[in-house]
Amino acid sequence: MPYPPPPRTPSGPRRRSLLASAAGAALLMGCSGPDSGDGGGSSSVSARTRARAAGDSAGLLSRYDAVLGAHPALAGRLRPLRTEVAAHVKAFGGGTATGSPSPKASSNATSKTSAPASGTASPSSAPTVPTTAKDALASLASAERALADRRAKDLLEVPGELARLMASVAAAGAAHAYLLTEGAR
Repeated sequence: MPYPPPPRTPSGPRRRSLLASAAGAALLMGCSGPDSGDGGGSSSVSARTRARAAGDSAGLLSRYDAVLGAHPALAGRLRPLRTEVAAHVKAFGGGTATGSPSPKASSNATSKTSAPASGTASPSSAPTVPTTAKDALASLASAERALADRRAKDLLEVPGELARLMASVAAAGAAHAYLLTEGAR
């Protein structure tokens, strides 16, 4: 028994209508900026989020500096990632920390305990670094992953351009975590 021919019109939305609705949604998202919404509340949320993101990136940068100080053999692998993190600090409006690791961070980075995976560090204390290079890379990967996840959640609460910046930096952090993890194997 032969099967009947398929219907000519597929069920569900067409590709054109999906593309048109996606483009319309993108236009609406692009039109909303820090000035839209509830007056000044949106810009204060953006300012707080931007400051926190700059601080988080600065903390991550200090972790890179500490690992580089404790494990100089990893410099070839970590320098490009560290440079990216320094650019993230600057993009969020933080200090211009684009140079090489500071001598203070390098001299304090000889601790033998494992670092927490939060991705942030207080300015008064240098982050602790694991004793082996493999563990140090795993610690950095964990910090990058945790920070990328937090940024991915935070970007839902900020408007337009800041949300795009946070999404881009979160994606870069996830890529850094992958590179650090794959290199440790």
